[in-house]
Amino acid sequence: MIDAHRRPRGPYTVAAALLRALVPGTLRRSPALVAAHDIEILAAAPELAGLVRAERGTIEAGLTEDERILVPAPRRTLRLANGLAEYVRDAVPPGSALAVCNGEAADPTDTELVEVMMRRIPPVTLSITVYSGGPDPPSDTRDAAELWTLVDRCMREGFLHAAAELGERGMARTEPGGARWWRFAQRTATALGGLGRTSEARAVWDRVRLNSQDPAMHAAAAYGTGMLDARHPDPARRDLVRARAWVNLAVAISTLLPDPAERAFKLGFDRNGLALIELRHGRLDAALELVESAIELAGELGERHPLHRMVLLANRAQLLAGLGHTKEALEDYGAAIAIDPGFPDHYLERGNLLFKLGRHDDALADFERAIAAGPPLPEAYYNRAELRTVRGDVEGALADLGRVIELDPGSVDAYINRAGLLAGAGLDEEAARDVEAGLALAPDSPHLLTVLGQLETTAGRHTEAQTALDLAVDTAPDLPAAWGNRGVLRYAMGDLEGSVADLTRAIELQPQADLYANRAVALRALGRTAEAIADDRHATRLA
Repeated sequence: MIDAHRRPRGPYTVAAALLRALVPGTLRRSPALVAAHDIEILAAAPELAGLVRAERGTIEAGLTEDERILVPAPRRTLRLANGLAEYVRDAVPPGSALAVCNGEAADPTDTELVEVMMRRIPPVTLSITVYSGGPDPPSDTRDAAELWTLVDRCMREGFLHAAAELGERGMARTEPGGARWWRFAQRTATALGGLGRTSEARAVWDRVRLNSQDPAMHAAAAYGTGMLDARHPDPARRDLVRARAWVNLAVAISTLLPDPAERAFKLGFDRNGLALIELRHGRLDAALELVESAIELAGELGERHPLHRMVLLANRAQLLAGLGHTKEALEDYGAAIAIDPGFPDHYLERGNLLFKLGRHDDALADFERAIAAGPPLPEAYYNRAELRTVRGDVEGALADLGRVIELDPGSVDAYINRAGLLAGAGLDEEAARDVEAGLALAPDSPHLLTVLGQLETTAGRHTEAQTALDLAVDTAPDLPAAWGNRGVLRYAMGDLEGSVADLTRAIELQPQADLYANRAVALRALGRTAEAIADDRHATRLA
């Protein structure tokens, strides 16, 4: 029995108890298993640092507090949960049982972990029972110093729910406007913003403005408020005009800061924020100019703030790639990776660029570096699946997409791609299961409706196929596959003119060999032989 109540310990109460029980024995039997999950184990149970050596990781652990500027995305805990579940699955004796009480009071990290373990670990290996209630834990009497240690850890690891909750508690136990209060406020607002709790984050920044006359705090609060508007999770609710006003205020204040190093750092940060706003407007040249000015300012910082420089280089690489300057973009990605080789995101971004350039071997190497760098990363497997599909490795692509779905059952795109590959391989029953699962998540997905229409056409259920494909075309009129598959259906239904019209539209959107070949068949059936011969030639050339 493990008490999951978050009050005594905070995040990963259940995970830490499990790891304390399992890791010592695993180290004796299979040290490689522990090494393969070092990041996850130490994130959940830092008290095991004396037993578990950190084989992988980023440079952040060796930096000062003000240099640790990166806030992990909320999905990082899903990566940790998958890694921990895989470790527990392989480490626990078969036939084990786990009971968890106080499930309703568990931290979201533990709730997510238990859900992942119940989904991914067979009950014959580990049966899990969760009870909502349980004994009341002792009162929480942490002082501000203890709370700060917890909040700092939560922000570094991406435990944003706990950071917001504990940060509020820390603010209540410190003098408003003071240095320690500010540290709690900044982390709390940042965590709330990362969770999409925008109005709550804005209220914290308002409290900073109300309680402080420190220019650095006001500059940071203005920047943070602006980013809430620029990065709102709902694109329709982003207010780029208001975001620019707030970040301009941050720039104005930062310009007046007396310390040259602090001024250079904060101005660079602010200009990077303005670059995001320009990017959202589609003004890549203006965004690039701002990022380059921020990089120039970073040069005044010497060896300090390496993560700041890394972020700026990666941002410039993204903009350069968007403007077609691929050689310079690759150089910047390389420079960013050199600063922190353990950070996986830039391998993914560079791999995507290499993939677009047709440098498949190099792209594959980057995707695999991203996979090896840390806990399971669904995006890396998804990208590798796309590359394997292009190279004709259908078996490998299916394996990678299966891995994505195993790690993230909510990945609609993985269901779309796997259903398409399965249908293309003639595995219609398996494809139909993926279509059903995907449509349960996204009922109006035009890609899934297109695959459904294809499957229904093959099965001879023309009415059902037409319903699905008509909806796909109406939902996504620029989707070539929807028009192409409806063209095939209309041919099967005897509507030759409609078939030619749909296939023509598909070819206009994206010329492909199979579309020309199918239109050639319909044209020949209409007696338009010369046009059919021309389409056959196009099909041969494209093939």
